[in-house]
Amino acid sequence: MMKKFLLIVCGSFVGVTLALMLFFITSVIFSITMVGISASSGKSTAKVQDNSVLHLQLSGEIIERAGTAETSMMQLVQGNLPQTTSLQVLVKSIEKAAEDDKIKGIYLECDGSSAAPASRELLRNALVKFKKSGKWIIAYGNEGYDQGDYYLATAADSIFLNPIGAVDVHGMASATPYLKRLFDKVGVEMQVIRVGRFKSAVEPYMLDSISPENREQQLHYMGSIWGVMSESMAKARKIDPVKFNTMVDSVLVTQPTDSLLKDHLVDKLFYRNEMEDHLRALIGLKADDDLSERLVEPVSYVTDIEEAASGEHVAVLYAVGEIDAGGGPMGSSSGIDTEQLSEEIFDLAKNDDVKGLVLRVNSPGGSAFGSEQMWHALEEFKKTGKPFAVSMSDYAASGGYYISAGADRIFAMPTTITGSIGIFGVIPCFQDLAENKLGVKTSVVKTNANADLGITTKRLTATQRAAIQRMINAGYDLFTKRCATGRKVSQDSIKTIAEGRVWDGITAKKIGLVDELGDLDAAIAWVGKKAGLKDGDIKTQNYPALETDWRAMLDKLMAQQYEARLQGEMGFLYQWHKELQTILNRHHVLCLMENGKIEF
Repeated sequence: MMKKFLLIVCGSFVGVTLALMLFFITSVIFSITMVGISASSGKSTAKVQDNSVLHLQLSGEIIERAGTAETSMMQLVQGNLPQTTSLQVLVKSIEKAAEDDKIKGIYLECDGSSAAPASRELLRNALVKFKKSGKWIIAYGNEGYDQGDYYLATAADSIFLNPIGAVDVHGMASATPYLKRLFDKVGVEMQVIRVGRFKSAVEPYMLDSISPENREQQLHYMGSIWGVMSESMAKARKIDPVKFNTMVDSVLVTQPTDSLLKDHLVDKLFYRNEMEDHLRALIGLKADDDLSERLVEPVSYVTDIEEAASGEHVAVLYAVGEIDAGGGPMGSSSGIDTEQLSEEIFDLAKNDDVKGLVLRVNSPGGSAFGSEQMWHALEEFKKTGKPFAVSMSDYAASGGYYISAGADRIFAMPTTITGSIGIFGVIPCFQDLAENKLGVKTSVVKTNANADLGITTKRLTATQRAAIQRMINAGYDLFTKRCATGRKVSQDSIKTIAEGRVWDGITAKKIGLVDELGDLDAAIAWVGKKAGLKDGDIKTQNYPALETDWRAMLDKLMAQQYEARLQGEMGFLYQWHKELQTILNRHHVLCLMENGKIEF
Protein backbone atom coordinates (compact mmCIF):
# COMPACT_ATOMS: atom_id res chain seq x y z
CA MET A 1 0.00 0.00 0.00
CA MET A 2 2.81 2.43 0.94
CA LYS A 3 4.65 1.57 -2.27
CA LYS A 4 1.55 2.34 -4.32
CA PHE A 5 1.11 5.62 -2.45
CA LEU A 6 4.74 6.61 -3.12
CA LEU A 7 4.36 5.77 -6.82
CA ILE A 8 1.28 7.99 -7.05
CA VAL A 9 3.08 10.83 -5.25
CA CYS A 10 6.19 10.49 -7.42
CA GLY A 11 4.09 10.29 -10.56
CA SER A 12 2.23 13.44 -9.58
CA PHE A 13 5.52 15.20 -8.80
CA VAL A 14 7.01 14.24 -12.17
CA GLY A 15 3.84 15.37 -13.96
CA VAL A 16 3.86 18.75 -12.25
CA THR A 17 7.59 19.16 -12.89
CA LEU A 18 7.19 18.36 -16.59
CA ALA A 19 4.26 20.79 -16.85
CA LEU A 20 6.32 23.55 -15.21
CA MET A 21 9.26 22.84 -17.53
CA LEU A 22 6.96 22.95 -20.57
CA PHE A 23 5.46 26.23 -19.37
CA PHE A 24 8.96 27.69 -18.83
CA ILE A 25 10.16 26.65 -22.30
CA THR A 26 6.98 28.01 -23.90
CA SER A 27 7.35 31.25 -21.98
CA VAL A 28 10.95 31.69 -23.15
CA ILE A 29 9.95 31.06 -26.77
CA PHE A 30 6.99 33.38 -26.37
CA SER A 31 9.07 36.19 -24.86
CA ILE A 32 11.66 35.92 -27.63
CA THR A 33 8.86 36.02 -30.20
CA MET A 34 7.29 39.02 -28.50
CA VAL A 35 10.60 40.86 -28.79
CA GLY A 36 10.48 40.10 -32.50
CA ILE A 37 6.93 41.40 -32.73
CA SER A 38 7.85 44.53 -30.84
CA ALA A 39 10.67 45.09 -33.31
CA SER A 40 8.36 44.55 -36.27
CA SER A 41 5.78 46.92 -34.78
CA GLY A 42 7.87 50.01 -35.20
CA LYS A 43 10.66 49.73 -32.59
CA SER A 44 13.49 48.81 -34.95
CA THR A 45 15.14 51.27 -37.28
CA ALA A 46 15.21 50.61 -41.02
CA LYS A 47 18.44 51.25 -42.87
CA VAL A 48 17.38 53.38 -45.81
CA GLN A 49 19.70 53.59 -48.81
CA ASP A 50 19.67 56.29 -51.46
CA ASN A 51 17.07 55.80 -54.20
CA SER A 52 14.82 53.66 -52.05
CA VAL A 53 11.08 53.01 -52.36
CA LEU A 54 8.44 52.82 -49.63
CA HIS A 55 6.80 49.44 -50.15
CA LEU A 56 3.14 49.31 -49.08
CA GLN A 57 1.97 45.72 -49.39
CA LEU A 58 -1.79 45.83 -49.05
CA SER A 59 -2.92 42.44 -47.79
CA GLY A 60 -4.88 41.19 -44.81
CA GLU A 61 -6.72 43.36 -42.32
CA ILE A 62 -5.89 47.02 -41.80
CA ILE A 63 -6.36 47.64 -38.08
CA GLU A 64 -6.74 50.94 -36.23
CA ARG A 65 -3.68 50.93 -33.98
CA ALA A 66 -0.28 49.24 -34.01
CA GLY A 67 0.08 46.24 -31.73
CA THR A 68 -3.62 45.55 -31.17
CA ALA A 69 -4.16 42.54 -33.43
CA GLU A 70 -5.13 39.36 -31.59
CA THR A 71 -2.33 36.87 -32.12
CA SER A 72 -2.33 33.19 -31.29
CA MET A 73 0.73 32.01 -29.37
CA MET A 74 0.96 28.95 -31.61
CA GLN A 75 1.07 31.26 -34.62
CA LEU A 76 3.83 33.23 -32.93
CA VAL A 77 5.89 30.14 -32.13
CA GLN A 78 5.43 28.79 -35.65
CA GLY A 79 6.30 32.18 -37.16
CA ASN A 80 2.91 32.29 -38.85
CA LEU A 81 1.77 35.80 -37.92
CA PRO A 82 -1.71 36.91 -38.99
CA GLN A 83 -1.73 39.36 -41.88
CA THR A 84 -2.58 42.68 -40.28
CA THR A 85 -1.34 46.18 -40.95
CA SER A 86 -1.76 49.20 -38.73
CA LEU A 87 -3.44 52.25 -40.25
CA GLN A 88 -1.26 54.33 -37.93
CA VAL A 89 1.93 52.83 -39.29
CA LEU A 90 0.86 53.11 -42.94
CA VAL A 91 -0.13 56.79 -42.69
CA LYS A 92 2.90 57.83 -40.64
CA SER A 93 5.27 56.03 -42.99
CA ILE A 94 3.75 57.87 -45.97
CA GLU A 95 4.11 61.22 -44.19
CA LYS A 96 7.72 60.48 -43.26
CA ALA A 97 8.60 59.28 -46.77
CA ALA A 98 7.35 62.55 -48.27
CA GLU A 99 10.13 64.41 -46.41
CA ASP A 100 12.84 61.75 -46.78
CA ASP A 101 15.25 62.56 -49.62
CA LYS A 102 16.30 58.91 -49.79
CA ILE A 103 12.76 57.80 -50.65
CA LYS A 104 12.00 58.37 -54.34
CA GLY A 105 8.45 57.05 -54.43
CA ILE A 106 5.87 54.58 -53.19
CA TYR A 107 5.16 51.11 -54.54
CA LEU A 108 1.61 49.94 -53.75
CA GLU A 109 1.46 46.18 -54.06
CA CYS A 110 -2.23 45.29 -53.94
CA ASP A 111 -2.88 41.76 -52.72
CA GLY A 112 -6.36 42.08 -51.21
CA SER A 113 -6.54 44.12 -48.03
CA SER A 114 -9.55 44.38 -45.74
CA ALA A 115 -10.76 47.70 -44.28
CA ALA A 116 -13.88 49.83 -43.82
CA PRO A 117 -14.45 52.90 -46.04
CA ALA A 118 -13.22 55.56 -43.58
CA SER A 119 -9.88 53.77 -43.09
CA ARG A 120 -9.52 53.51 -46.87
CA GLU A 121 -10.34 57.18 -47.27
CA LEU A 122 -7.82 58.25 -44.63
CA LEU A 123 -5.09 56.16 -46.27
CA ARG A 124 -5.92 57.41 -49.75
CA ASN A 125 -5.86 61.03 -48.55
CA ALA A 126 -2.35 60.42 -47.20
CA LEU A 127 -1.27 59.08 -50.61
CA VAL A 128 -2.76 62.07 -52.44
CA LYS A 129 -0.98 64.44 -50.05
CA PHE A 130 2.29 62.53 -50.60
CA LYS A 131 2.16 63.31 -54.33
CA LYS A 132 2.41 67.03 -53.53
CA SER A 133 6.04 66.33 -52.61
CA GLY A 134 6.72 65.73 -56.31
CA LYS A 135 7.49 62.05 -55.78
CA TRP A 136 5.77 59.25 -57.68
CA ILE A 137 3.39 56.47 -56.67
CA ILE A 138 2.87 53.32 -58.73
CA ALA A 139 0.41 50.51 -58.03
CA TYR A 140 0.53 46.87 -59.09
CA GLY A 141 -2.06 44.11 -58.88
CA ASN A 142 -0.62 40.72 -59.69
CA GLU A 143 -3.81 38.68 -59.48
CA GLY A 144 -5.86 41.83 -59.81
CA TYR A 145 -7.51 44.58 -57.77
CA ASP A 146 -10.44 44.15 -55.48
CA GLN A 147 -12.63 47.21 -54.97
CA GLY A 148 -10.94 48.58 -51.85
CA ASP A 149 -7.43 48.21 -53.21
CA TYR A 150 -8.41 49.75 -56.54
CA TYR A 151 -9.79 52.77 -54.69
CA LEU A 152 -6.35 53.21 -53.10
CA ALA A 153 -4.56 52.48 -56.36
CA THR A 154 -6.35 55.37 -58.10
CA ALA A 155 -4.25 57.72 -55.96
CA ALA A 156 -1.19 56.43 -57.87
CA ASP A 157 0.35 58.05 -60.94
CA SER A 158 0.23 54.73 -62.77
CA ILE A 159 -1.79 51.54 -62.28
CA PHE A 160 -0.22 48.31 -63.50
CA LEU A 161 -1.96 44.95 -63.84
CA ASN A 162 -0.97 41.39 -64.62
CA PRO A 163 -1.95 40.55 -68.24
CA ILE A 164 -4.48 37.99 -66.95
CA GLY A 165 -5.52 39.95 -63.87
CA ALA A 166 -8.85 41.65 -63.20
CA VAL A 167 -10.38 44.77 -61.69
CA ASP A 168 -13.33 44.03 -59.42
CA VAL A 169 -15.22 47.27 -58.77
CA HIS A 170 -18.92 46.58 -58.25
CA GLY A 171 -20.43 49.17 -55.90
CA MET A 172 -21.70 48.64 -52.36
CA ALA A 173 -24.20 46.16 -51.00
CA SER A 174 -25.18 44.71 -47.63
CA ALA A 175 -26.51 41.26 -46.79
CA THR A 176 -28.10 40.57 -43.40
CA PRO A 177 -29.23 37.05 -42.43
CA TYR A 178 -32.66 37.10 -40.78
CA LEU A 179 -32.86 34.32 -38.20
CA LYS A 180 -36.43 34.54 -36.86
CA ARG A 181 -37.73 31.53 -38.81
CA LEU A 182 -34.74 29.47 -37.71
CA PHE A 183 -35.35 30.38 -34.07
CA ASP A 184 -39.06 29.61 -34.52
CA LYS A 185 -38.21 26.14 -35.83
CA VAL A 186 -35.90 25.30 -32.95
CA GLY A 187 -38.23 26.82 -30.36
CA VAL A 188 -36.22 29.89 -29.34
CA GLU A 189 -38.02 33.21 -28.96
CA MET A 190 -36.00 36.40 -28.90
CA GLN A 191 -37.99 38.79 -26.73
CA VAL A 192 -37.00 42.20 -28.09
CA ILE A 193 -37.62 45.50 -26.35
CA ARG A 194 -36.33 48.54 -28.21
CA VAL A 195 -36.73 52.27 -28.84
CA GLY A 196 -36.17 53.62 -32.36
CA ARG A 197 -37.85 52.63 -35.61
CA PHE A 198 -34.45 52.47 -37.32
CA LYS A 199 -32.72 50.44 -34.57
CA SER A 200 -32.06 47.53 -36.89
CA ALA A 201 -29.62 45.49 -34.81
CA VAL A 202 -32.56 43.46 -33.46
CA GLU A 203 -34.39 43.01 -36.78
CA PRO A 204 -32.90 39.57 -37.54
CA TYR A 205 -34.61 38.25 -34.39
CA MET A 206 -37.96 39.98 -34.99
CA LEU A 207 -38.57 39.83 -38.74
CA ASP A 208 -38.25 37.52 -41.72
CA SER A 209 -36.76 40.23 -43.95
CA ILE A 210 -35.53 43.81 -43.92
CA SER A 211 -37.89 46.56 -42.73
CA PRO A 212 -38.67 49.62 -44.91
CA GLU A 213 -36.90 51.83 -42.35
CA ASN A 214 -33.73 49.76 -42.41
CA ARG A 215 -33.74 49.61 -46.20
CA GLU A 216 -34.13 53.39 -46.32
CA GLN A 217 -31.23 54.11 -43.97
CA GLN A 218 -28.90 51.61 -45.64
CA LEU A 219 -29.61 52.98 -49.11
CA HIS A 220 -28.94 56.49 -47.82
CA TYR A 221 -25.61 55.96 -46.08
CA MET A 222 -24.27 53.45 -48.62
CA GLY A 223 -25.30 55.76 -51.46
CA SER A 224 -23.48 58.66 -49.83
CA ILE A 225 -20.34 56.62 -49.15
CA TRP A 226 -20.32 55.15 -52.65
CA GLY A 227 -20.78 58.64 -54.08
CA VAL A 228 -17.64 59.88 -52.29
CA MET A 229 -15.51 56.92 -53.29
CA SER A 230 -16.72 56.41 -56.87
CA GLU A 231 -16.32 60.11 -57.62
CA SER A 232 -12.73 59.99 -56.32
CA MET A 233 -11.93 56.99 -58.51
CA ALA A 234 -13.56 58.47 -61.60
CA LYS A 235 -11.86 61.85 -61.16
CA ALA A 236 -8.44 60.27 -60.64
CA ARG A 237 -8.79 58.20 -63.83
CA LYS A 238 -10.25 61.16 -65.78
CA ILE A 239 -13.49 59.29 -66.45
CA ASP A 240 -16.95 60.84 -66.41
CA PRO A 241 -18.68 59.68 -63.18
CA VAL A 242 -21.79 58.50 -65.05
CA LYS A 243 -19.64 56.51 -67.48
CA PHE A 244 -17.63 55.10 -64.59
CA ASN A 245 -20.77 53.76 -62.92
CA THR A 246 -21.86 52.28 -66.24
CA MET A 247 -18.54 50.41 -66.33
CA VAL A 248 -19.11 49.26 -62.75
CA ASP A 249 -22.53 47.90 -63.71
CA SER A 250 -21.01 45.85 -66.56
CA VAL A 251 -19.67 43.20 -64.13
CA LEU A 252 -16.24 44.72 -64.46
CA VAL A 253 -14.42 41.72 -62.99
CA THR A 254 -15.27 39.72 -66.13
CA GLN A 255 -13.92 42.28 -68.59
CA PRO A 256 -10.74 41.39 -70.54
CA THR A 257 -7.60 43.34 -69.72
CA ASP A 258 -7.41 45.00 -73.14
CA SER A 259 -10.77 46.67 -72.48
CA LEU A 260 -9.50 47.81 -69.07
CA LEU A 261 -6.60 49.47 -70.88
CA LYS A 262 -8.91 51.00 -73.46
CA ASP A 263 -11.22 52.42 -70.79
CA HIS A 264 -8.24 53.85 -68.91
CA LEU A 265 -8.92 51.83 -65.77
CA VAL A 266 -5.31 50.61 -65.87
CA ASP A 267 -2.24 52.02 -67.60
CA LYS A 268 -0.10 49.03 -68.52
CA LEU A 269 0.04 45.23 -68.31
CA PHE A 270 3.08 43.70 -66.61
CA TYR A 271 3.98 40.28 -65.33
CA ARG A 272 5.56 40.44 -61.89
CA ASN A 273 9.15 40.19 -63.14
CA GLU A 274 8.44 42.99 -65.64
CA MET A 275 6.99 45.10 -62.84
CA GLU A 276 10.15 44.58 -60.79
CA ASP A 277 12.31 45.53 -63.79
CA HIS A 278 10.26 48.70 -64.19
CA LEU A 279 10.85 49.54 -60.52
CA ARG A 280 14.59 48.96 -60.93
CA ALA A 281 14.65 51.35 -63.88
CA LEU A 282 12.82 54.03 -61.89
CA ILE A 283 15.46 54.05 -59.15
CA GLY A 284 18.50 53.49 -61.39
CA LEU A 285 19.24 49.82 -60.66
CA LYS A 286 20.60 47.31 -63.15
CA ALA A 287 18.58 44.28 -64.22
CA ASP A 288 20.50 41.90 -61.94
CA ASP A 289 20.58 44.21 -58.87
CA ASP A 290 18.73 43.10 -55.73
CA LEU A 291 15.53 45.15 -55.60
CA SER A 292 14.58 44.04 -52.08
CA GLU A 293 17.41 46.07 -50.55
CA ARG A 294 15.73 49.26 -51.79
CA LEU A 295 12.19 48.38 -50.67
CA VAL A 296 11.49 49.97 -47.30
CA GLU A 297 8.78 48.32 -45.19
CA PRO A 298 6.57 50.63 -43.06
CA VAL A 299 6.82 48.57 -39.85
CA SER A 300 10.59 49.04 -39.71
CA TYR A 301 10.57 52.57 -41.12
CA VAL A 302 8.34 54.24 -38.53
CA THR A 303 9.87 53.93 -35.07
CA ASP A 304 8.21 56.42 -32.75
CA ILE A 305 4.42 55.93 -32.89
CA GLU A 306 4.06 54.41 -29.42
CA GLU A 307 7.00 56.13 -27.71
CA ALA A 308 6.24 58.24 -24.66
CA ALA A 309 6.14 62.00 -25.25
CA SER A 310 8.29 64.21 -23.05
CA GLY A 311 6.70 67.29 -21.56
CA GLU A 312 3.47 68.93 -22.63
CA HIS A 313 1.42 66.96 -25.14
CA VAL A 314 -2.02 66.11 -26.49
CA ALA A 315 -3.29 62.73 -25.31
CA VAL A 316 -4.81 60.49 -28.00
CA LEU A 317 -7.01 57.93 -26.28
CA TYR A 318 -8.11 54.96 -28.42
CA ALA A 319 -11.62 53.52 -27.91
CA VAL A 320 -11.77 50.64 -30.38
CA GLY A 321 -14.28 47.79 -30.61
CA GLU A 322 -17.57 46.91 -28.97
CA ILE A 323 -18.20 48.55 -25.60
CA ASP A 324 -17.94 46.03 -22.75
CA ALA A 325 -18.54 43.17 -25.16
CA GLY A 326 -18.64 40.56 -22.40
CA GLY A 327 -16.95 37.19 -22.16
CA GLY A 328 -16.81 34.82 -25.07
CA PRO A 329 -15.97 31.12 -25.00
CA MET A 330 -13.61 30.25 -22.13
CA GLY A 331 -13.57 33.87 -21.00
CA SER A 332 -12.22 35.52 -24.14
CA SER A 333 -13.24 39.13 -24.70
CA SER A 334 -12.36 42.05 -26.89
CA GLY A 335 -13.25 45.67 -27.46
CA ILE A 336 -13.56 48.65 -25.13
CA ASP A 337 -13.16 48.02 -21.41
CA THR A 338 -14.97 51.07 -20.03
CA GLU A 339 -13.69 50.55 -16.50
CA GLN A 340 -10.10 50.60 -17.72
CA LEU A 341 -10.61 53.55 -20.08
CA SER A 342 -12.50 55.55 -17.47
CA GLU A 343 -9.59 55.18 -15.05
CA GLU A 344 -7.26 56.25 -17.85
CA ILE A 345 -9.36 59.38 -18.42
CA PHE A 346 -9.27 60.27 -14.71
CA ASP A 347 -5.46 59.89 -14.77
CA LEU A 348 -5.16 62.07 -17.87
CA ALA A 349 -7.24 64.77 -16.18
CA LYS A 350 -4.74 64.85 -13.29
CA ASN A 351 -1.65 64.74 -15.54
CA ASP A 352 -0.26 68.30 -15.82
CA ASP A 353 1.67 67.37 -19.00
CA VAL A 354 -1.58 66.48 -20.77
CA LYS A 355 -2.87 69.74 -22.23
CA GLY A 356 -5.80 68.30 -24.16
CA LEU A 357 -7.51 65.08 -25.20
CA VAL A 358 -8.51 63.53 -28.52
CA LEU A 359 -10.73 60.47 -28.15
CA ARG A 360 -10.24 58.28 -31.22
CA VAL A 361 -13.47 56.30 -31.56
CA ASN A 362 -13.88 53.24 -33.76
CA SER A 363 -16.85 51.48 -32.21
CA PRO A 364 -20.33 50.25 -33.20
CA GLY A 365 -21.43 50.73 -29.57
CA GLY A 366 -22.34 48.16 -26.94
CA SER A 367 -23.30 48.35 -23.29
CA ALA A 368 -25.52 51.31 -22.38
CA PHE A 369 -24.22 51.14 -18.81
CA GLY A 370 -20.58 51.20 -19.96
CA SER A 371 -21.30 54.07 -22.36
CA GLU A 372 -22.69 56.14 -19.49
CA GLN A 373 -19.59 55.46 -17.36
CA MET A 374 -17.34 56.65 -20.19
CA TRP A 375 -19.52 59.73 -20.70
CA HIS A 376 -19.20 60.58 -16.99
CA ALA A 377 -15.41 60.17 -16.98
CA LEU A 378 -15.12 62.46 -20.01
CA GLU A 379 -17.35 65.06 -18.36
CA GLU A 380 -15.01 64.98 -15.36
CA PHE A 381 -12.08 65.55 -17.73
CA LYS A 382 -13.84 68.59 -19.21
CA LYS A 383 -14.08 70.16 -15.73
CA THR A 384 -10.28 70.65 -15.85
CA GLY A 385 -10.76 73.18 -18.65
CA LYS A 386 -8.57 71.17 -21.01
CA PRO A 387 -9.92 70.96 -24.58
CA PHE A 388 -11.50 67.67 -25.62
CA ALA A 389 -12.24 66.56 -29.19
CA VAL A 390 -13.44 63.33 -30.77
CA SER A 391 -11.99 61.86 -33.95
CA MET A 392 -14.36 59.32 -35.49
CA SER A 393 -12.84 56.51 -37.51
CA ASP A 394 -14.87 53.85 -39.38
CA TYR A 395 -17.65 53.72 -36.79
CA ALA A 396 -18.82 55.89 -33.93
CA ALA A 397 -22.35 54.61 -33.74
CA SER A 398 -24.88 54.08 -30.94
CA GLY A 399 -22.76 53.73 -27.78
CA GLY A 400 -19.84 54.95 -29.90
CA TYR A 401 -21.78 58.18 -30.42
CA TYR A 402 -22.88 58.26 -26.77
CA ILE A 403 -19.24 58.54 -25.60
CA SER A 404 -18.54 61.13 -28.32
CA ALA A 405 -21.48 63.45 -27.82
CA GLY A 406 -20.00 65.55 -25.02
CA ALA A 407 -16.84 66.56 -26.90
CA ASP A 408 -16.03 70.24 -27.45
CA ARG A 409 -15.67 69.40 -31.14
CA ILE A 410 -16.42 66.26 -33.15
CA PHE A 411 -14.48 65.34 -36.28
CA ALA A 412 -15.57 62.61 -38.71
CA MET A 413 -14.56 61.35 -42.13
CA PRO A 414 -17.16 61.72 -44.92
CA THR A 415 -17.39 57.92 -44.97
CA THR A 416 -17.68 57.46 -41.20
CA ILE A 417 -20.74 55.56 -39.93
CA THR A 418 -22.26 57.34 -36.93
CA GLY A 419 -25.53 58.17 -35.19
CA SER A 420 -27.71 55.12 -34.43
CA ILE A 421 -29.02 56.90 -31.33
CA GLY A 422 -31.27 54.18 -29.99
CA ILE A 423 -31.38 51.46 -27.37
CA PHE A 424 -32.61 47.89 -27.06
CA GLY A 425 -32.59 44.72 -25.01
CA VAL A 426 -32.84 41.10 -26.17
CA ILE A 427 -33.97 38.41 -23.75
CA PRO A 428 -33.94 34.89 -25.22
CA CYS A 429 -36.70 32.50 -24.16
CA PHE A 430 -36.23 28.73 -24.51
CA GLN A 431 -39.68 27.70 -23.27
CA ASP A 432 -40.86 26.24 -26.57
CA LEU A 433 -37.53 24.49 -27.14
CA ALA A 434 -37.55 22.98 -23.67
CA GLU A 435 -41.22 21.97 -23.47
CA ASN A 436 -42.19 21.11 -27.04
CA LYS A 437 -38.90 20.04 -28.64
CA LEU A 438 -37.04 18.47 -25.75
CA GLY A 439 -39.91 17.50 -23.48
CA VAL A 440 -38.56 19.39 -20.46
CA LYS A 441 -41.12 21.30 -18.42
CA THR A 442 -39.95 23.84 -15.86
CA SER A 443 -41.79 24.20 -12.56
CA VAL A 444 -41.29 27.51 -10.80
CA VAL A 445 -41.88 28.23 -7.13
CA LYS A 446 -41.67 31.91 -6.16
CA THR A 447 -42.28 34.16 -3.20
CA ASN A 448 -43.06 37.28 -5.22
CA ALA A 449 -44.94 38.01 -8.42
CA ASN A 450 -41.85 38.65 -10.56
CA ALA A 451 -39.25 36.55 -8.81
CA ASP A 452 -39.04 34.39 -11.96
CA LEU A 453 -37.79 37.29 -14.11
CA GLY A 454 -34.62 36.03 -15.78
CA ILE A 455 -35.58 32.35 -15.97
CA THR A 456 -35.02 31.77 -19.69
CA THR A 457 -37.40 28.80 -19.93
CA LYS A 458 -40.33 31.09 -19.04
CA ARG A 459 -41.73 33.87 -21.21
CA LEU A 460 -41.94 37.39 -19.92
CA THR A 461 -45.33 38.28 -18.55
CA ALA A 462 -47.12 41.39 -19.78
CA THR A 463 -46.18 43.12 -16.54
CA GLN A 464 -42.51 42.16 -16.88
CA ARG A 465 -42.32 43.22 -20.52
CA ALA A 466 -43.93 46.57 -19.69
CA ALA A 467 -41.45 47.13 -16.87
CA ILE A 468 -38.49 46.37 -19.12
CA GLN A 469 -39.93 48.65 -21.82
CA ARG A 470 -40.07 51.47 -19.24
CA MET A 471 -36.41 50.84 -18.43
CA ILE A 472 -35.48 50.88 -22.14
CA ASN A 473 -37.47 54.09 -22.62
CA ALA A 474 -35.65 55.68 -19.68
CA GLY A 475 -32.30 54.63 -21.17
CA TYR A 476 -33.26 56.17 -24.52
CA ASP A 477 -34.36 59.36 -22.80
CA LEU A 478 -30.99 59.55 -21.01
CA PHE A 479 -29.12 58.84 -24.25
CA THR A 480 -30.88 61.61 -26.15
CA LYS A 481 -30.45 63.94 -23.17
CA ARG A 482 -26.69 63.34 -23.17
CA CYS A 483 -26.57 64.02 -26.92
CA ALA A 484 -28.65 67.20 -26.59
CA THR A 485 -26.49 68.54 -23.76
CA GLY A 486 -23.28 67.73 -25.60
CA ARG A 487 -24.45 69.22 -28.90
CA LYS A 488 -26.07 72.20 -27.15
CA VAL A 489 -29.46 71.66 -28.78
CA SER A 490 -32.90 70.67 -27.53
CA GLN A 491 -33.67 67.06 -26.73
CA ASP A 492 -36.62 67.14 -29.13
CA SER A 493 -34.33 68.13 -32.01
CA ILE A 494 -32.06 65.18 -31.22
CA LYS A 495 -35.03 62.82 -31.15
CA THR A 496 -36.03 63.87 -34.67
CA ILE A 497 -32.71 62.53 -36.03
CA ALA A 498 -32.36 59.67 -33.54
CA GLU A 499 -34.78 56.71 -33.62
CA GLY A 500 -31.72 54.47 -33.98
CA ARG A 501 -30.96 55.78 -37.48
CA VAL A 502 -27.46 55.34 -38.89
CA TRP A 503 -25.88 58.25 -40.78
CA ASP A 504 -22.81 58.77 -42.94
CA GLY A 505 -20.31 61.47 -41.99
CA ILE A 506 -21.44 63.98 -44.62
CA THR A 507 -25.08 63.80 -43.58
CA ALA A 508 -24.11 63.74 -39.89
CA LYS A 509 -22.41 67.10 -40.34
CA LYS A 510 -25.45 68.54 -42.11
CA ILE A 511 -27.81 67.53 -39.30
CA GLY A 512 -25.44 68.63 -36.53
CA LEU A 513 -24.20 65.31 -35.14
CA VAL A 514 -20.61 66.25 -36.01
CA ASP A 515 -18.86 69.60 -36.33
CA GLU A 516 -16.21 69.11 -38.96
CA LEU A 517 -15.13 66.67 -41.65
CA GLY A 518 -11.52 65.82 -40.95
CA ASP A 519 -9.09 63.15 -39.84
CA LEU A 520 -7.23 62.45 -36.59
CA ASP A 521 -4.54 65.02 -37.40
CA ALA A 522 -7.22 67.70 -37.80
CA ALA A 523 -8.62 66.87 -34.37
CA ILE A 524 -5.13 66.95 -32.81
CA ALA A 525 -4.37 70.30 -34.44
CA TRP A 526 -7.65 71.76 -33.12
CA VAL A 527 -7.01 70.57 -29.56
CA GLY A 528 -3.40 71.76 -29.70
CA LYS A 529 -4.47 75.23 -30.83
CA LYS A 530 -7.15 75.42 -28.13
CA ALA A 531 -4.56 74.36 -25.55
CA GLY A 532 -2.19 77.13 -26.64
CA LEU A 533 0.46 74.80 -28.05
CA LYS A 534 2.56 76.08 -30.93
CA ASP A 535 1.34 74.98 -34.35
CA GLY A 536 3.76 72.51 -35.92
CA ASP A 537 5.21 71.59 -32.54
CA ILE A 538 2.31 69.65 -31.04
CA LYS A 539 3.51 66.48 -29.34
CA THR A 540 1.14 63.56 -28.93
CA GLN A 541 1.09 60.38 -26.90
CA ASN A 542 -1.19 57.39 -27.43
CA TYR A 543 -3.21 55.89 -24.60
CA PRO A 544 -3.77 53.38 -23.12
CA ALA A 545 -0.19 52.10 -23.17
CA LEU A 546 0.23 48.84 -25.06
CA GLU A 547 1.26 46.14 -22.64
CA THR A 548 1.78 42.40 -22.96
CA ASP A 549 -0.34 40.41 -20.51
CA TRP A 550 0.99 36.84 -20.69
CA ARG A 551 -1.91 35.33 -18.79
CA ALA A 552 -4.39 37.11 -21.05
CA MET A 553 -2.49 35.87 -24.09
CA LEU A 554 -2.62 32.29 -22.77
CA ASP A 555 -6.35 32.61 -22.12
CA LYS A 556 -6.82 34.03 -25.59
CA LEU A 557 -4.81 31.18 -27.12
CA MET A 558 -7.05 28.59 -25.45
CA ALA A 559 -10.18 30.47 -26.55
CA GLN A 560 -8.92 30.70 -30.14
CA GLN A 561 -8.13 27.00 -30.29
CA TYR A 562 -11.55 26.17 -28.84
CA GLU A 563 -13.34 28.43 -31.32
CA ALA A 564 -11.29 27.09 -34.27
CA ARG A 565 -12.24 23.50 -33.35
CA LEU A 566 -15.89 24.47 -32.88
CA GLN A 567 -15.96 26.30 -36.21
CA GLY A 568 -14.53 23.25 -37.95
CA GLU A 569 -17.21 21.03 -36.46
CA MET A 570 -20.19 23.37 -37.01
CA GLY A 571 -19.34 24.82 -40.42
CA PHE A 572 -21.70 27.57 -41.59
CA LEU A 573 -23.79 27.18 -38.42
CA TYR A 574 -20.90 28.52 -36.36
CA GLN A 575 -21.69 32.19 -37.06
CA TRP A 576 -25.25 31.77 -35.79
CA HIS A 577 -24.00 29.90 -32.74
CA LYS A 578 -21.51 32.68 -32.05
CA GLU A 579 -24.25 35.31 -32.40
CA LEU A 580 -26.42 33.48 -29.85
CA GLN A 581 -23.48 33.12 -27.47
CA THR A 582 -22.78 36.84 -27.77
CA ILE A 583 -26.39 37.64 -26.84
CA LEU A 584 -26.31 35.30 -23.85
CA ASN A 585 -23.04 36.78 -22.57
CA ARG A 586 -24.22 40.40 -22.66
CA HIS A 587 -25.43 41.61 -19.31
CA HIS A 588 -26.61 45.15 -20.08
CA VAL A 589 -29.12 47.06 -22.10
CA LEU A 590 -27.41 47.86 -25.38
CA CYS A 591 -26.64 50.91 -27.50
CA LEU A 592 -25.40 48.97 -30.52
CA MET A 593 -25.71 49.39 -34.27
CA GLU A 594 -26.57 46.50 -36.57
CA ASN A 595 -24.06 43.69 -36.83
CA GLY A 596 -21.48 43.29 -39.54
CA LYS A 597 -18.59 45.30 -40.86
CA ILE A 598 -18.93 47.54 -43.88
CA GLU A 599 -15.88 46.82 -45.99
CA PHE A 600 -14.83 48.45 -49.22
